[in-house]
Amino acid sequence: MARELSERSDEIAAARELPADISSAFAEAGFYHLLVPAELGGAEAHPGELVSVLEILSAADGSAGWCAMISSQTGLLAASLSEMHARQIYGTYGVNTCGVVAPRGRADVVDGGYRVTGRWPFASGCTNADWICGGAMVYEADTLRETGPGQPESHLMLFPVDDVQIHDTWYVSGLEGTGSHDIEVADVFVPEGRSVRLDRAPRIDRPLYRLPILGVLAIGLSAVALGIGRRALNEFCELAQSKNPTGSDRPLAVRTSAQEDVALAAAQLRAARAYIDAALTEAWQMAETGPVTAFDQRANLRLAAAYATRVSADAVDRLYTAAGGSSPYRTSALQRCFRDIHVVTQHAMVAQPIFEATGRVVLGDDPQRPL
Repeated sequence: MARELSERSDEIAAARELPADISSAFAEAGFYHLLVPAELGGAEAHPGELVSVLEILSAADGSAGWCAMISSQTGLLAASLSEMHARQIYGTYGVNTCGVVAPRGRADVVDGGYRVTGRWPFASGCTNADWICGGAMVYEADTLRETGPGQPESHLMLFPVDDVQIHDTWYVSGLEGTGSHDIEVADVFVPEGRSVRLDRAPRIDRPLYRLPILGVLAIGLSAVALGIGRRALNEFCELAQSKNPTGSDRPLAVRTSAQEDVALAAAQLRAARAYIDAALTEAWQMAETGPVTAFDQRANLRLAAAYATRVSADAVDRLYTAAGGSSPYRTSALQRCFRDIHVVTQHAMVAQPIFEATGRVVLGDDPQRPL
């Protein structure tokens, strides 16, 4: 699908969302069921396979890869929902789910479930979704429920798309085609079993679902960054063969500075991908025998994702600068890569504070402090 996505990048950006036919093609290809349990018709794939898929799609179009990332990874929730609700939602092959983890909503306990109200920004892919989730703090008798001292209880609540209002808010510099609008629900009933607590072990106990869900989410974000970096590298190599810099009668490719830049960018991207692969391998080996509870392993996944994202952005910046006056034009793929990668770096799952949190772990800080 990569060639078609590249050819339609301008259309995707102008639409500010993934065109419905592309989203349907992703569903048919199985991208949205990559991480869904096998008993529900999913691939239950190793996360390394997810990274490969997302990297290829993102190298073709960053927005398309991002939407595939969000919807595929939301499929992990199927392993934690009650069996009835998991089948209701994910038993339909290719169902498209998305949402926002941040607990910006409020869920009041009522008979048989919860009444949920809230508004969440950055709901990527919401215009194509069948079900949408949002994080919510749980209140009982108007009192915030806690799972421990100072630990509020929060759930990811799943809503059918008809219960969700989408606010057209996604006017941005990069990843324009992700449709990451605000979503809102008002006093929507969510039955018991159709919500997920991320601090509890999933109902299905197999390696994929023993991995920390936020760690897998962060790895998916970094796969998009790696794909955008790969696109920038390919575009620069093609440009360097044909462009003669101002004042020169020879192509950019013969300049030693360009050769150094492209070599360093290639090394950065390969090194970052190698770290992702190594972190996933270590975590998977642990998950084959039990839950990944070791704090340093969980932190390593988050550090690998944040590092790969930062390094991918560094590589894109290097190539954007090396391309000279060609880069700023809207017709330049390097310019699109530059804008897209710097939206990825702003995501809380891979942003600068992750280095602070993982740095504390490396320094031997109290492992009970949450990331």
